[in-house]
Amino acid sequence: MVAARENIGVGLMGLGVIGSGVVSVLTGKSDKLALESNRPLILKKILEKDVSKHGSMGLSKGIFTADFEEFLNNPEIEIVIELIGGESPAFDFIKRCIKAGKHVVTANKEVIAKHGYEILQLARDNHVDVRYEASVGGGIPVISPFIDALMVNDIKAILGIVNGTTNYILTSMAQEGLDFDIALEQAQKLGYAEANPENDIGGADAAYKLAILATLAFSTEVKIEDVYYEGISKLEANDFRYSKELGYAIKLLAIAKQTDGFIEVRVHPVFISEDALLAKVDGVFNAIEIEGDLVGKLIFYGRGAGAAPTSSAVMADVVNIASNICHEIKSIPKLPSGETYKIKRMPEVKTRGYIRMRILDQSGVLAQISKVLGDNDISIASVIQKETDLSSNTAEIVIMTHPSKEDAIQKALTDMRRLAAVKEINNYIRVED
Repeated sequence: MVAARENIGVGLMGLGVIGSGVVSVLTGKSDKLALESNRPLILKKILEKDVSKHGSMGLSKGIFTADFEEFLNNPEIEIVIELIGGESPAFDFIKRCIKAGKHVVTANKEVIAKHGYEILQLARDNHVDVRYEASVGGGIPVISPFIDALMVNDIKAILGIVNGTTNYILTSMAQEGLDFDIALEQAQKLGYAEANPENDIGGADAAYKLAILATLAFSTEVKIEDVYYEGISKLEANDFRYSKELGYAIKLLAIAKQTDGFIEVRVHPVFISEDALLAKVDGVFNAIEIEGDLVGKLIFYGRGAGAAPTSSAVMADVVNIASNICHEIKSIPKLPSGETYKIKRMPEVKTRGYIRMRILDQSGVLAQISKVLGDNDISIASVIQKETDLSSNTAEIVIMTHPSKEDAIQKALTDMRRLAAVKEINNYIRVED
């Protein structure tokens, strides 16, 4: 009976940075959590390979286990918090907890992006709840608005800065004139980038988050393989200098748009007008702009990572589930409704573009380049000569294009590289208006 329940048991998988933050909230805000949940939340067990961590957290050694079976079979655990990270073994552990009748809260963007539909369907079949607010945006509440407050809107677009590591690096390059390698090294020294930062700088982390957001926004299953993504390692100091001269900032944007029954989902560096709100989001901060047919444009802004913000999102999910348990409310995870949107593949996407290249400084070269672009149905908006190297008789030029299809741009870039007068194509960056 509800009246006889004394507390709600919580199990934690993973005691890393975020897990330690969650334990601090559970112990430091116990009275507030009990008030909001209607019963005390009691940490019953921690699944952690390094059981020696108990000393640093002031926890009893007996609360730790490295044995998943012991953790799973603990009858006192009703809500499991998964903070192991990565796909394996987290995905298997989550499924087994659900089958055992335990509610699950996770911050695992990779698992939700790759297996979210399966997990949510399994939760429905086993009459438990699964929540994942912390999987995107850290402490920024962006998942729950899609599920609740924005449910009657037709979402037109999502534009997001959803990775704090890359945003810090791009901010450093823009404001300090640093090259990419130096900016990355600085981010690693400050703890904003991992020792192996490939998921961040390569765009995969943002792609996972975009797959989750797009699935919710368009109520259709968007798989990670549907998301085109590229990273920031090809950006150079000159790109930032020229972007500023042209009135733009450079950001790694997660972009999802719905038009005429198609969805485009892509992550890549963009030129964005320096007057846009997203252009002003600097450092490790995240921001997500959502456009709905009824609400217009909304922006969610804040710290996208870190122990405190992420713990806020995790514990909000835990409290909501606990409150439902106490009130005997069966919360059913929301599944995509099966809309019939098709994914627009990247070659079909149209954007404006910035091309920076080094060419021979002689007459007739621009005519050759213009012909290649024209042959590929690409219209030039402007051509600017930036720097001349007298010793090599070369010049650096910047070409801005009108909107063109991606496949045409890529073919034109290939064709231009074959021109003897084109010494190097340094970069191609899309422009997001």
